[in-house]
Amino acid sequence: MTAKARFPWWVYWLLLALILLFALAPVFSVLLGGVLAEANGCVLNEGSVNPCMIGGADWGDTLYMLFVMGWFALATLPLGGGALIVWLVILIIHRIAWGRMQKATP
Repeated sequence: MTAKARFPWWVYWLLLALILLFALAPVFSVLLGGVLAEANGCVLNEGSVNPCMIGGADWGDTLYMLFVMGWFALATLPLGGGALIVWLVILIIHRIAWGRMQKATP
């Protein structure tokens, strides 16, 4: 008696994590920049670079870059949403086909 093959869920979970990471990376960037600026009493806006001393070094340029990268969310969120729809459709089709194949094999 042979053991039934298991559905490859790990592949789908990995792809889901990659899609979400891609789609939400700009959001995380803005959050990180905002938290760092807030924790160190710095002014952060997308209009200009403001000095921000953290540990004796000026991190203003880096925080500004992290904050402005949030604009990439205008592209990554819709692309990630589309990728999630495609991911879900492929998952459903694969799961149905896999289930039928498991029933067909003795």
